[in-house]
Amino acid sequence: MSQSPPTTRAALPRSVWALGLVSLCMDMSSEMIHGLLPVFLVGTLGVSAFALGLIEGVAEATASISKIFSGVLSDRLGKRKPLILLGYGLAALTKPLFPLANSAVTVFVARFIDRIGKGIRGAPRDALVADVTPVEQRGAAYGLRQSMDTVGAFAGPLIAIGLMVGLAFDIRQVFWIACIPALITVAVLFFGVTEPPNVPKLARAGNPFAGFRIRDYSARFWALVGLVLLFTLMRFSEAFLVLRAQSAGLSTAWVLMTLVVMSGTYMLTAYPAGWLSDRMSRHKLMALGCAMMLLADLLLAFGPSLTWIMIGIAVWGVHMGLTEGLIAALTADYAAKELRGTAFGVMNLARGIMALLASALAGGLWTLYGPVATFGTGAVLAVLSGVLALMMRSRPSPPVASAG
Repeated sequence: MSQSPPTTRAALPRSVWALGLVSLCMDMSSEMIHGLLPVFLVGTLGVSAFALGLIEGVAEATASISKIFSGVLSDRLGKRKPLILLGYGLAALTKPLFPLANSAVTVFVARFIDRIGKGIRGAPRDALVADVTPVEQRGAAYGLRQSMDTVGAFAGPLIAIGLMVGLAFDIRQVFWIACIPALITVAVLFFGVTEPPNVPKLARAGNPFAGFRIRDYSARFWALVGLVLLFTLMRFSEAFLVLRAQSAGLSTAWVLMTLVVMSGTYMLTAYPAGWLSDRMSRHKLMALGCAMMLLADLLLAFGPSLTWIMIGIAVWGVHMGLTEGLIAALTADYAAKELRGTAFGVMNLARGIMALLASALAGGLWTLYGPVATFGTGAVLAVLSGVLALMMRSRPSPPVASAG
């Protein structure tokens, strides 16, 4: 999609900045906990690696499934903020359970509720960004929110490392401190985010399946879903970045630095990429993001030293910054206004399911053939994704059918 340059340089809406700050604080809180959670579960509570994987797998699957329901509900109600508040509120309420936990069951419950909260807030929040932002600033708005979210992901592990050293490696104390930014999140959301009074409401006209039918969305939207599925298959869990760095000689004490490096380049790239997507073809930018993933995969597969592996991880972060906000902007571009929440739910559900398959594929390849096969396969999929993105660029966008 080609965008003409905006005629004005108006500031982004206040609610977009507030949602960005909300994402920053919650991600900071979450990363301070989740970065140390494997150590806490295995080292402090004596949980097995299998139980750890089960907890994380169920948690992420729960988040993916709940996203579509909250998106649908926000379209039916014509209200986004109450669901966003509920989602972030649930996540904030779970944070004290982590330092209080004396068993894996408590951690499982906390993670389960936390991921339900993530699923509830995701689609309505992304739809609200489009609701409050002029179309010519849409890419910049999603880029800003994504960038601020990544500031939290960048700062969280660094703060956790500093606190671990300063508090004599008392993980529970670190978890208590992580509750503070979560509480700030809810306050900023409640007082700082204003929902427009004219959010389009989905009129079902007695049809309970409105919004769930294929014809409710344009062919362009479904083509985007297909592209994003292939795109997600090439980008498996960041846990494999940690494994690759360890295999290249990075000590366990410094494993969190892999996420810091990735989040740093992601953070620096996301907003400029969003700004640029308002001024050029979004699909060309998507293809550029795929090219960055190709480069990252090649460096991670064939890098001869830890230095080259860390460069590959940094390039991976550039790819994330170029593409994450872009997917959100394209989803908003190709969905009818009254179906934005549902469209984001559909997209997020599809991505969540494919992410599980991608990580299973990557893990199987790693186990059977090693890291070269894992990242080499990612490189092939990156090429295919980039070609498909460029092919979509030349197709006209058909009108979207009424969802009534």
